[in-house]
Amino acid sequence: MSLSSLKRGFTLIELLLVIGIIAILAAIVIVAINPTKQLGDARNTQRQSDVSTILNAVYQYSIDNNGNLPPDITVTETEICRSGVNVDCTTNSLVNLNVLTGSYVVAIPNDPKSLSTTSTDYTIKKTGNRITVAAPDAEQGKVISVTR
Repeated sequence: MSLSSLKRGFTLIELLLVIGIIAILAAIVIVAINPTKQLGDARNTQRQSDVSTILNAVYQYSIDNNGNLPPDITVTETEICRSGVNVDCTTNSLVNLNVLTGSYVVAIPNDPKSLSTTSTDYTIKKTGNRITVAAPDAEQGKVISVTR
């Protein structure tokens, strides 16, 4: 029997070294991908799109109605009422933008993580001739607000 035929397989040190390298690479990949951050970024992108959609619908309504805004928009920052649900927006102190549905937007968008049955979790307010729509529940410290 030769010496080379007795040496088969890997030593314990070699196996531990390979396992250690794989663990380090896996940790680097998980940190680089960071699924929580990726999902938060995706929801924030959706919020940005929703805020712009609401603001565009309000301005289209204004153009078609001789510069008049939907009647419920006030100078106080107020949450927007959910569309398509049987809820009394005035009782819940919400801005009713259902006049926009159909002609200007299919439905008023809701926050991606909204659990409310009455509110979209987006806010709207009027300051002079300017309208601000915001997403106060934005994640990762991001501020999502559009003013026109």
